[in-house]
Amino acid sequence: MMITLVTAGFCGLLYFVLTLRVGQLRQSEKVMLGDGGNDVLLGRIRAHANFAEFVPIILILMGAIEASIGAGNELLASTGILLFLLRISHAFGMTRPAPNPFRLAGAVGTWIVLVGLSIWAIVLAYGHAG
Repeated sequence: MMITLVTAGFCGLLYFVLTLRVGQLRQSEKVMLGDGGNDVLLGRIRAHANFAEFVPIILILMGAIEASIGAGNELLASTGILLFLLRISHAFGMTRPAPNPFRLAGAVGTWIVLVGLSIWAIVLAYGHAG
């Protein structure tokens, strides 16, 4: 499960960076709970939360697919790289006025990855069952 492991590692580091960015702004603005009406802090909080909402299920799907098909699948590896880049794009876009292409690409791209992996997992499961 090397592809999922590497993807999870990079995503974990990105999640840590997103966490630090929220914490740093909370400290400098002296807002320990909520967003304090600060739009920049709200954007960072949502970038962090959105990551936490989508990435775990995507990593679970990747791991299950990789366990089913074995190591070395280029499409799955490309999907892991794409996921990481999309999440960077989304986080970058959340710090810019909306709408902007970074946020849009990150969000829609992540949805496409989620749906694509979900369908792939269902097809694999159906193929193994029959």
